[in-house]
Amino acid sequence: MKISFLGTGAAEGVPAMFCNCEYCKKIRELGESEFRTRSQVLIDGILSVDFPPEAYAHSLKHNYNFTDLKYLLVTHSHMDHFYAHDFILRGYKYAEVKTPVLEIYGNGEVLKVFSECTRREMKPTVAPNVVLHKIAPYRVFNVGEYKVMTVAAQHSQEETCLLFYIERNGRGYLHMYDTGRVEDKAFEFLAKNGAKANLVAIDCTFLEYTAGEKSRHMGIEDDMTMKEKLLNAGVIDKTTQIVITHFSHNGNPTRAHTQQIAQKYNVTAAYDGYETEI
Repeated sequence: MKISFLGTGAAEGVPAMFCNCEYCKKIRELGESEFRTRSQVLIDGILSVDFPPEAYAHSLKHNYNFTDLKYLLVTHSHMDHFYAHDFILRGYKYAEVKTPVLEIYGNGEVLKVFSECTRREMKPTVAPNVVLHKIAPYRVFNVGEYKVMTVAAQHSQEETCLLFYIERNGRGYLHMYDTGRVEDKAFEFLAKNGAKANLVAIDCTFLEYTAGEKSRHMGIEDDMTMKEKLLNAGVIDKTTQIVITHFSHNGNPTRAHTQQIAQKYNVTAAYDGYETEI
């Protein structure tokens, strides 16, 4: 499985759109290599986890043609993770579509947001090109050639946000953001259903700040707590690659700073365009 981190920033992006803090000023001075767009992970060029407002920009910068995209797993309905307006463009005079149907999997709020955002401009000839599937936490199902498990994130009181374990040909990827510390039930479910992750991408929004039990996001010490629970459950082992990502501008997420943290904790700090294979 080829895992491509097209965007690695939190909701506001890095530098933040409306911000003039010292970190954002510094990152603007350092230039484009330090910028972090909103989060998107692309697997094998055909499955995306989330679809932010920058998806079009991602396709240009990283030379991906989203006409190849077959599947979209959506963690939750927040704008930085699901920008539904773009899907009105999947057909008609806007696009000669290579893959006939894009299948989108999300919770009830994701489906509502899709309807709200597309109802004014969706062409009758485009609508059949996008098929929606309502999913819930603690389920196991197939998405094309991929086996998918869902667990509950700790992120929003307004909707049940999702985390995904994705497996193909015996190789597993665990997607653990946007979320705070995950409930023990999640680790038990993954273990019971045979999840064996070769790579875990984990929320490190706060970097060195420890969020604790009730937060909607995590820092590196929270990540280490989650790593230990994954190890104890047998979902990962000592060879599993841990990738920290989804950084906020508040934590000084320059590549140099995140790399220092990564070296200290023996993890990998993702950046926009980072790719790896498992």
